Amino acid sequence: MVSSTKKTPKPPGVGIWVSVTLLWGTVFFLTSIFMLKIAIGWLGQGLFNLSSNELFKVYGLHAVVLIVFALMAMGVKNLLEPGGRKQIQRWQNISEGKGEKLFISFAGSIATSFFFTGLTSTTIVVSSGILGFTVSIPLSVILVAALLNIGAGLAASLIVGLVFLIAKVGRKRA
Repeated sequence: MVSSTKKTPKPPGVGIWVSVTLLWGTVFFLTSIFMLKIAIGWLGQGLFNLSSNELFKVYGLHAVVLIVFALMAMGVKNLLEPGGRKQIQRWQNISEGKGEKLFISFAGSIATSFFFTGLTSTTIVVSSGILGFTVSIPLSVILVAALLNIGAGLAASLIVGLVFLIAKVGRKRA
């Protein structure tokens, strides 16, 4: 016998929070490093010339920061909105074709890319003391890099939106 009752969607669990944060945190770690180097070149301020090995070590610490951040964000989200009703409604809207068509969370992409540049910069500076290498990343460099990284965030949002269009995610079902 087949049940005709619909399952109530559940908010994302720890696995989703951590994996999505690690995915985007890694993407923005890489784009932030690129943008920091550009900003240092443009402004002629700061010192940031780490080897691949040093960057790999920094990323190891950054991954731990990302996991802690994901767990904290999940905890705050659950405190502010137990049951995740708004998030579940957003998912349902997207699956019914009511979401954004090309960009996936346009405003979120801007905020996320800006925020992760600051987080990456902070991780690099703190890691330099722990791992024993020298960096100098002035606030002006971080701000310029964060503004530049918004382009990367919008590009990522556009790519995800195009993948959703091609995969027909969010199309109204007949």
